[in-house]
Amino acid sequence: MANDITLGEFLAQAQRSMGGGAFGRVSGPLSGYLFGPDFFRKQTYLQIADTFTATYGKKVWDALNNKTVLFNAIKKVDWGPTVGWRLRSDRGANRSRPATETGSLPTIDVSKYEAVFSNPKTVASTFGVSLKAQAVSALEGGIGNQLAVEQEATSRDHIKEINQELLLGSFGVATAGAAAAHTLSPVSAARNFRPGDTCAFWKDSTNAAVDDAAANNKTVSGFSATFAIPPDPDTGVVTVTVNWTQAGANNDVLYIKSRAGVTSLSDLVMQDASLVVTGTQANKVDVDAYNLSTRTASTYASGASVSYNSGAGRDLSISLMDAAIRGVRQNGGEPKLIVMGLDQYDKLNQLLQAQQRFMDYQDYVVGAGDERTYPGTKAGFQLATYKGIPVLPDPDTCTSYDSAVTTAALGTDVFVLDTDYLEIAVMYPTQYLENRDYFAANALVMRGMFFSVMELRSLRLDVHSRISNLNS
Repeated sequence: MANDITLGEFLAQAQRSMGGGAFGRVSGPLSGYLFGPDFFRKQTYLQIADTFTATYGKKVWDALNNKTVLFNAIKKVDWGPTVGWRLRSDRGANRSRPATETGSLPTIDVSKYEAVFSNPKTVASTFGVSLKAQAVSALEGGIGNQLAVEQEATSRDHIKEINQELLLGSFGVATAGAAAAHTLSPVSAARNFRPGDTCAFWKDSTNAAVDDAAANNKTVSGFSATFAIPPDPDTGVVTVTVNWTQAGANNDVLYIKSRAGVTSLSDLVMQDASLVVTGTQANKVDVDAYNLSTRTASTYASGASVSYNSGAGRDLSISLMDAAIRGVRQNGGEPKLIVMGLDQYDKLNQLLQAQQRFMDYQDYVVGAGDERTYPGTKAGFQLATYKGIPVLPDPDTCTSYDSAVTTAALGTDVFVLDTDYLEIAVMYPTQYLENRDYFAANALVMRGMFFSVMELRSLRLDVHSRISNLNS
């Protein structure tokens, strides 16, 4: 055609029309078309949202802390043929004394033997996947074998639950209550309790006659019209199966009498009438462990050193650490492991920073069970041991609470342990069961479960120490 124009000629004409730097009309066959700002404003472009649909890789990254430090550090042993053991708690009065040349012999007396026992505890972790979800998940954009991914995640959750149970706190402070429930503050304190736990509370009242005596031995319910356990962290309510004799109220202290799950380290390193908070009077806890209902201080049934500060926060100090270690040694133990939270680990590093010497650095790592301490680095002072005792920070370490003014979480506790007398006794190692019986489930689902039967056993309670009421 006569009016045909090549691309090069078109561009040349356009360039000539804009020779003065201004937009104008194009001469020639494109005459009449305005080649100015509107020309560009009317153009549209395909964008990401027009054609692109996000797909995701099959790899699932776990955004949760799955460290299980204490569980790794404590030795595991076979359960054995019995559920209990014996402790000698008394040498016998006057059975040993000097004997003069013709004097009488010491009076024969007997030792006192205490029977301690604990039955095995079961921890179970379940999961399920629908048949349709398993099929669709294998398509593009899915995570592949959904059952296998969830199985792997649940296996980590199972060990994590055991580690958390080992380090659960033993009590919580109430801000309100009812005949069947306590509302704890901070709400995270409700996580110290599990379904089936038996608990009691110290009644905050000026009438001492009602304190503790009327409220013992209530079982935390699995489900309740008021609240379901495990607790909702948004509410912090703990409900029991049978109503308390006394209604819960502000500054009451709810505490453990026995565990449905694994006994915690906090339960073991405890003594009767520990002053944990302040309200209208000095509120206490009488936490029990195993079959021990009386845990008088400085006896076989209590921790070597249990240092509370009546609910008031204080900073970790070298003197507190030394007193805890001394308490273990005073009772004939030898500390072999120190467990604390990450906050106290940083505090202890800061306390010992002055011991740093500016010389060649060496990485130093100490093992405890299957766990290893953090190594020293050339970046600065890094603590692996204190007085030769391995120090392991565990993020699950329990906290204490300050209610001197308003109830608030303090920092984590510090435990000094003689691990020669501490073990996880295993009756059934962790086992996996899977079920695809659709008729039994009455649904097209696949189900799986991990379970372990074990218990934390402290063959001697008086060779472990605890430092509580520490600032974060």
